[in-house]
Amino acid sequence: MAKDKEKAQQKGDKENVEQEEETPAPAPPSRGMSLADFILRFVAAVSTMGSAIAVATTSRSLLASFDNFNNFIHFASRQYQDFPTFTFFVVSNAMATAYLILSLALSIFHIFKTGAKVTRTVLVILDTTIVCVLTAGASAAAAIAYVAHKGSSEANWGGICDRYNSLCERVSGALVGSYLGILALMLLIFFNAVALSRN
Repeated sequence: MAKDKEKAQQKGDKENVEQEEETPAPAPPSRGMSLADFILRFVAAVSTMGSAIAVATTSRSLLASFDNFNNFIHFASRQYQDFPTFTFFVVSNAMATAYLILSLALSIFHIFKTGAKVTRTVLVILDTTIVCVLTAGASAAAAIAYVAHKGSSEANWGGICDRYNSLCERVSGALVGSYLGILALMLLIFFNAVALSRN
């Protein structure tokens, strides 16, 4: 009886080992996913760079106002530095651009070594940090741009875009580029999370 039990155990152990050997290992992420990562990083870098440059190089807009008391014409100039929110927008987009350009090296590395885990984890953490900074800058600039276009009747603030049209147009276009960069970064986080789950 004891011998029969031992034989049955040995057979069971062999069958378990064979089943474990037959179980296929999870497939590493495809090279196409790594190529998509590279393309998205490049698109995001171009978008954020364009947004930063568009606002940072805004030309001066002159406003002529007539002073009824002194009968003088005053000229005022407006650039992005006059608005701390737009300064933060430029800085956050510049930071995102610098990071995305540097991260292209790791993205190229993943094309050739699709099973890398540590570098993908680092990218997920850094991508999440940058998308937070970029979202903060874009959201703050969008709020100011909205007030600049529409004004606020509750606060008795008038819109300024009729007088500073060049600045408003550039900021509006830059916001589109910045939000495109945010979308690309969110997709990058998703792709790298999927790639890590396959490893």
